[in-house]
Amino acid sequence: MFGNNKSTEDPKSTASAPSNSLNTLVKGTVVEGSLKCDSDLRVDGTIKGKLSCKSKVIIGPTGVVDGEIRCENAVIEGQFKGKLMVRELLNVRETAEVEGDVTTNKLLVQSGAKFNVTCKMEAGIANGLAKEADLKADKDAATKLAGGKAEIRN
Repeated sequence: MFGNNKSTEDPKSTASAPSNSLNTLVKGTVVEGSLKCDSDLRVDGTIKGKLSCKSKVIIGPTGVVDGEIRCENAVIEGQFKGKLMVRELLNVRETAEVEGDVTTNKLLVQSGAKFNVTCKMEAGIANGLAKEADLKADKDAATKLAGGKAEIRN
């Protein structure tokens, strides 16, 4: 307008969120269902359902998660119940209450935390995909070695 040939759309507004962004669910907020995010997420409210995060999940002291979490790193200060899959480091603080199934690469549990879980510590399988791919590759290799017949080895 008025002789300005510039585009009215700001190119910065269409870019994705920077990697150091922090999403927050404040105390009193309840989310039910599935939630996906690319950047860090801090939960001081409640999530009932599935959470998939490509970065860090922080469950604050007032935070409650009942369901499933898949993430890169996690810090738990509040309550978690369900299935937790952390690709790298799981840090369970002294105020935390964790119950369920945990899969992680590295684990830190501070004194005073309630940590009643079934825990697997294996690198790279927290996302579930690497394990399935490895098992399929192993089975295919065993089939070729056995002359077309599957051979199971433990």
